[in-house]
Amino acid sequence: MNKNAIEKLLWSIALPGFGQLLNQKYVKGVLFIFLEFLVNIQSNFNEAIISSFHGDTNTSIEQINFKWLMFYPCLYFFSMWDAVKDANGGGGNSPFLFLPFVFTAYFVTLGLIYSTDIKVFGVLFGPIFLPMLFVIPGVIIGLFVKKIITSFLK
Repeated sequence: MNKNAIEKLLWSIALPGFGQLLNQKYVKGVLFIFLEFLVNIQSNFNEAIISSFHGDTNTSIEQINFKWLMFYPCLYFFSMWDAVKDANGGGGNSPFLFLPFVFTAYFVTLGLIYSTDIKVFGVLFGPIFLPMLFVIPGVIIGLFVKKIITSFLK
């Protein structure tokens, strides 16, 4: 990934749509920003983030509208992939670039689904921190699958 793509990735992590704006894809950028605000507000995501960071996981669980927040991982990681792909000139130099993003979206969604049930070392991480932890296996498995497919196709 080149320096330009990393910049777009980091801005997309900050807010979905920023990477598209930097890539001069204004319609997509504004659409992603609108969707980010819509899902964020409807899911009460910011309130739950604040509660989680204050260590109040149970309040965070009560605040979240899971039906809306379930859209967030796919929106978030698709926005990141799209920004990186466009920054790489369509992603042509990195076949299967999408796989780490797709697998991470899958795993973060699973983390969200089970965030009220799974405890790690007896600690309930809840709907903010457990999905964040699920980024790690998502990226690793996505990179692993990408490596297998690209080596198989050579």
